[in-house]
Amino acid sequence: MQAEFWLQRWREGRIGFHNDRPMPLLLERWPALALPRGSRVLVPLCGKTLDMPWLAAQGHRVLGVELSPLAVAQFFAEHGLVPERHVSPMGVHHVAGPIEIIQGDVFALDDATLAGCDAVYDRAAAIALPASMRERYAREVYGRLPAGCRGLLITLEYPPPEMDGPPFPVDAGDVDTLFGADWTIDLLERRDILAVQPKFQEAGVSSLHTGVYRLQRK
Repeated sequence: MQAEFWLQRWREGRIGFHNDRPMPLLLERWPALALPRGSRVLVPLCGKTLDMPWLAAQGHRVLGVELSPLAVAQFFAEHGLVPERHVSPMGVHHVAGPIEIIQGDVFALDDATLAGCDAVYDRAAAIALPASMRERYAREVYGRLPAGCRGLLITLEYPPPEMDGPPFPVDAGDVDTLFGADWTIDLLERRDILAVQPKFQEAGVSSLHTGVYRLQRK
């Protein structure tokens, strides 16, 4: 997936991946991280997700990263926020209260920024990337997060031949391959969701599950 693919999706308004409410699995499973208030939470490939205001409401400082300037602009406009802006080598920073979104490439985040993150919330990043880019993402982004960093990772599982991603399937074996060397992994839940996902049914997918993992950097 090249950057232009996602930029075009936002320009055309083809954002079926955007939910009009916070992710229910986030609300249910975030407490399992036992993250202190004031912790900084990285949200990679954040779009304009309503998960960010929810995380901020829990007392966290939120750092989103998003390629599309349209997504960033829509997020702040839809919440009636006027962010302060500044530019760094990582991109254009938009800051409003406890929420900061860097409009830029997640691979451009510097060491200091990643080292300052206490947690990562990954609902839409790992499954948005094909296998080769996912390996790079795990190595270059997760690999620079600090010891003790906690994560909530939400994945999808379906038979790969039955549909072309994104979203791409990421099963328990993939999670272990990507993160097992450096992270403690706990599967919190694996749920059959095919019955409530008509788009996957229409695509001919015969099996669809979501997985929720708690991660902690060793």
